[in-house]
Amino acid sequence: MRYHDLSEMNFNISKRQEKFLSKVDNASKLLREYEEECYLKGRINDRVVPVFKNIGMLGCPISTIYGGLGYDFLTYCLALERIGEEGSSVRTFLSAHISIGQLVLQGWANEAQKKEYLPHTTRGESIMAFALTEPNAGSDPSSMEMVFEEKSDHYVLNGRKHWVGNGTIADLLTTYAKERNSKDGRGNGRISSFIVDKDCQGIRRKEIKNKMGLLTVKNAELLFRNCIIPKKNLLGLKGQGLSIAYSALIDGRLSVAAGAIGVIKDCLAESIRYSKIRTQHGGLLGKKQLIQDHLAKMVVSLESSKWLVYRAAITRQHLHDYVENFKKDNMDWQLKLNKSDKKYIRLRNQADRISTISKFYASNCALDAANRSVQIFGSAGYTKKSRVARHFLDSRAITIYEGANEVLALKIGSQSLGNDFKAY
Repeated sequence: MRYHDLSEMNFNISKRQEKFLSKVDNASKLLREYEEECYLKGRINDRVVPVFKNIGMLGCPISTIYGGLGYDFLTYCLALERIGEEGSSVRTFLSAHISIGQLVLQGWANEAQKKEYLPHTTRGESIMAFALTEPNAGSDPSSMEMVFEEKSDHYVLNGRKHWVGNGTIADLLTTYAKERNSKDGRGNGRISSFIVDKDCQGIRRKEIKNKMGLLTVKNAELLFRNCIIPKKNLLGLKGQGLSIAYSALIDGRLSVAAGAIGVIKDCLAESIRYSKIRTQHGGLLGKKQLIQDHLAKMVVSLESSKWLVYRAAITRQHLHDYVENFKKDNMDWQLKLNKSDKKYIRLRNQADRISTISKFYASNCALDAANRSVQIFGSAGYTKKSRVARHFLDSRAITIYEGANEVLALKIGSQSLGNDFKAY
């Protein structure tokens, strides 16, 4: 493994970045009280879009050509880190809209598709979602059962998608299906990806209720029944869907990891505050050695997660920069990248590996920090009115979605051993 380029990991931020992150901080503070109110009532936070729209956050890493701010991945992750302090519900909305929504289009759509759809999403006029998971295909998307048939001027989709973030309100989503085999009707062909807008007929949405946490962002089950998708809405090349989905998961995992830092940070801040004012057994909690042990472990989790996620953001930026330059010089860039470009494969694998590690580690640390915080608060932390309780409920989810952490552990282990040792 090469380390000589680690000097490039300069995390100092510019005045422009500092100004933007200050806006993110102010916007997050504006949402805080209302987010708590919505969480307790289990309803969607309808102020997230207008508040973040006002500062351009809804298009933070998207090119200015399509109405975004054009920020790099590190700036985007720093913004998600701050937003994560307000809870994983708010951050999950943005991850679904941006990381596995807009960035999929920016990375894989043709120019006509990007010009048609992206500006509406960066202005908050169109909310995005990512429909990959199915009832029988979670961490293994290759086993999906949703199918499509190709007709003369359109595709027909049939199947079911599950746990779609923003699924109840999305105006635009990307989805994935296998080509139907004409003999047995099953999806035996390669997976393709499609852009689905709200005008497409044949989709039924059903909100998934009674969740443990993430109560201000809504998930849906989507039922596709003879859903007609125009040919122009094929995303990427036919049969390229799994590559597109896996690239989306790189960004999804990175966004979860960045938000997890914010969770740890807020749990630590709340625990320090409480430990300084709460008296038990004749002394302040903060003077108890076991309480300091909890705090120390949160501090270590916070600092170690930061540098891991920041490195992942830099690695992802290297991949982005290379792909964008490659596109300029190659008309058939999609085919060449997947088939023959060794540097692209190396950069993609590096981004995949470090984003997987960062999501695995930071999400586990976030759940651990939330658990320790509830313990520090005691009964005062065992109510949804408590910030640490909400973090605890939400953090349970982030160890599951964007790849269950057990699967990610196998992925990390098998990558270390080599291709002959794939454990899943």
